[in-house]
Amino acid sequence: MLAEVVGFNGDRAFLMPTGELHGLSSGARVVPRPAPLLPPRWGVENHPWRRSEDRGLHLPMGDGLLGRVIDSHGQPLDRLGPLQHTREEPMVRRPINAMDRDPIRTPLDTGVRAINALLTVGRGQRLGLFAGTGVGKSVLLGMMARYTRADVIVVGLIGERGREVKEFIEDILGEEGRARSVVVAAPADAPPLMRMQGATYATAIAEHFRDRGLHVLLLMDSLTRYAMAQREIALAIGEPPATKGYPPSCFAKLPQLVERSGNGLNGVGSITAFYTVLSEGDDPQDPIADAARGILDGHIVLSRELAEGGHYPAIDVERSVSRVMTAVAAREHLVAARRMRQLLAKVNKARDLIQIGAYQPGHDAELDVAVRMQPQMNALLQQDMHDAAALDTSRAQLVHLMNQT
Repeated sequence: MLAEVVGFNGDRAFLMPTGELHGLSSGARVVPRPAPLLPPRWGVENHPWRRSEDRGLHLPMGDGLLGRVIDSHGQPLDRLGPLQHTREEPMVRRPINAMDRDPIRTPLDTGVRAINALLTVGRGQRLGLFAGTGVGKSVLLGMMARYTRADVIVVGLIGERGREVKEFIEDILGEEGRARSVVVAAPADAPPLMRMQGATYATAIAEHFRDRGLHVLLLMDSLTRYAMAQREIALAIGEPPATKGYPPSCFAKLPQLVERSGNGLNGVGSITAFYTVLSEGDDPQDPIADAARGILDGHIVLSRELAEGGHYPAIDVERSVSRVMTAVAAREHLVAARRMRQLLAKVNKARDLIQIGAYQPGHDAELDVAVRMQPQMNALLQQDMHDAAALDTSRAQLVHLMNQT
């Protein structure tokens, strides 16, 4: 039975198993497992940083992972036979120096019109997808997996229901998206250590392809389940709870995971990452959601009210923001997006007056324009999951619509 050291108390080490505890008895012998010897990589085999990282866990990496579904140990789950054309590489990697990363300057086409038009994403950006349960976040992830312009897609299904894993792969991701994807699945019934390792493994796979100069899209569903797994481990070894039952180590682990994505060294390769964040009870002040907003480069909020009204994708544009849009979008695009946000805010504030019939045209010219343009704006923001919306087309439709105001 494999186990991993998760903490210390004086001269005593706490170990947590990576599988079930059936058959384990008191007094069992613990034997350290040595790391495998690897061939020299990048010609720097004598550097101290290589020796230190090679002592950790090693899992399969390489082109043989494309189109496959694997677990947190790198074992295939899709019954397509053993992995081919892979090699064992370390999971733990040194973070890239912040001064060695290229700034985000190139827009990324996600294929989703609402995001392309009003929340333009930059290549190498990290965003949070904030949603409650049942508002369409998995469908939105599948749309981005199929339509985003990326060389490789890495999907981490962390802590989700086992039923959703197969449905996401077959119904939402589809054959088109799966062919260039790697799916790492650690369902809800997996031990907490395996759920955390699944997120780390998915990030390491994305780093592997980025270091080869490829542009990677990393979809992590969800960051909240990752934090919950860390909470289980921390509480089990005696760490005191701090905020709503989350120990301090949870908030330290989040940036360590998220900061590994982004642009590579000197513009060679990139990881654009979307992390779903579950808002418990649709509470925007959930501690994990609040912490994630502070460490990500933007957030996309899915609204239950929009979803209940049949508005898909249910993106609440007013509460969402892309912090790099001003660096990757043209001035004409920014002006049109700002104008549409103003009109949406205007009509939403007057919604109660409109519904009870108290709104009378002619008293507020700006509100009159917003009410007149509301059907066209809603049509721009809605999109069928089987239709792709290119970035250039989305931008042109937005500018054309705002020119009519």
